[in-house]
Amino acid sequence: MASSGSADLVIVANRLPVDRVTLPDGSQGWRPSPGGLVTAIEPILRANEGTWIGWPGGTETEDELEPFEDDGMDLVPMAMTATEVEYHYEGFSNATLWPLYHDVVAKPEFHREWWDSYKAVNQRFAEKAAEEAAEGATVWVHDYQMQLVPAMLRKLRPDLRIGFFLHIPFPPTELFQQLPWRRQILEGLLGADLVGFQLSGAAQNFVRLVRQRVGHKTHRDLVYLPDGRTVRAAAFPISIDSAGFEELARSEPVSERAVEIREALGNPRKVFLGVDRLDYTKGIYARLRAFAELIEDGELDVEDAVFVQVATPSREQVEQYRILRDDIDRLVGRINGDLGKIGQPAIAYFHSSYPREEMAALYRAADIMVVTPFRDGMNLVAKEYVACRFDNGGALVLSEFAGAAEELRQAWQINPYDINGMKAALLDAYQAEDRDLTRRMKAMRKQVMEHDVAAWADKFLEELGALQSSHSKSVRPAKRV
Repeated sequence: MASSGSADLVIVANRLPVDRVTLPDGSQGWRPSPGGLVTAIEPILRANEGTWIGWPGGTETEDELEPFEDDGMDLVPMAMTATEVEYHYEGFSNATLWPLYHDVVAKPEFHREWWDSYKAVNQRFAEKAAEEAAEGATVWVHDYQMQLVPAMLRKLRPDLRIGFFLHIPFPPTELFQQLPWRRQILEGLLGADLVGFQLSGAAQNFVRLVRQRVGHKTHRDLVYLPDGRTVRAAAFPISIDSAGFEELARSEPVSERAVEIREALGNPRKVFLGVDRLDYTKGIYARLRAFAELIEDGELDVEDAVFVQVATPSREQVEQYRILRDDIDRLVGRINGDLGKIGQPAIAYFHSSYPREEMAALYRAADIMVVTPFRDGMNLVAKEYVACRFDNGGALVLSEFAGAAEELRQAWQINPYDINGMKAALLDAYQAEDRDLTRRMKAMRKQVMEHDVAAWADKFLEELGALQSSHSKSVRPAKRV
């Protein structure tokens, strides 16, 4: 397929970095999307004058939308029928792959119709990327919804340099093998020259599975394909716009808002904070239960401590997420009913999304950030909190099963399945001396400020550009397994 596009960098992701909204005057407009992927990629796209291909979300996307520019970004919206939203997005992506890749915290569902839709959507995205990319361009494909795109795109445009990055965990062999289409997913990813993961263990899982299930020759982080290509799998821990968050946290409006938040909470001695998408992998229920037990045990008092939990709405059409919301609502009501006082709830719970300015103010206001996922690819919220603590204050209680735990080693690390261990860590952070808090936060801030999102993207794109795409090894055709 000959090149007709002009973009030297093409980003392919399930979602565009903007959402369609109705403006006050009734017209249609766009606003930046929430989420870690958008936060991470947007600056790189601007710096390279690239094109982003993705679905704009919503239910009215069956009609093709024209490419447009928003805030200096060239965006190419992809249509999605109601059936594709149900089968590709809510179905295969979020009810099959998401739970499977997150240690089967929830049971994955396997439906052939979902798989067929996943293939069809990936093919359409690959075809659009082939149209937009200039001769010899770099195409960077993102995340679990697009795992077939690299091989499909490679077939259409062998001249391209293709990278893939998985933002969520990649499961161990024993779990991945449950997937009926395991070989097709692996072969789809092998269309890339460089396959990036959050952690080195995930890259090793991938190489091991390719060797066992596809039959290709491998050595350390390399896969040697029969057509002479070499594919590298490696870890590239993602990060945030650290300087941007610190600048925001230092601003006068955010500083004033942080004071207002503490006053609205009754100026307790310590504010605990959780910020998550409302998702069963995030461990929200367990952490609120642990906090409530500390009050019941007499270790904490609602006059001294309050837990602020922000749960951003997520995938509300998926049944498991509706059930989770009901469970959390009931738990918060029960805890506040049993333990709260008039004007002093034990838990201040908000099922809403907030702009970055409000999040920065919450980070400034919180004494103890609580991040307790059962499994998480990275968790950028933990890094955002650290970036906003320019005063070197605050404490971070962090699940050892979040990717960020490998970098933020000075956090109070916990096993989110161990309620007693979590209670002990929350209490330790609550009682910690300022000198200990400062020592820990300084070390974590050094890590986060030096390894920001620009460094992450630069490293990935630099290594993608430097890879030798061919090898001279004698390789047999892949075995059928």
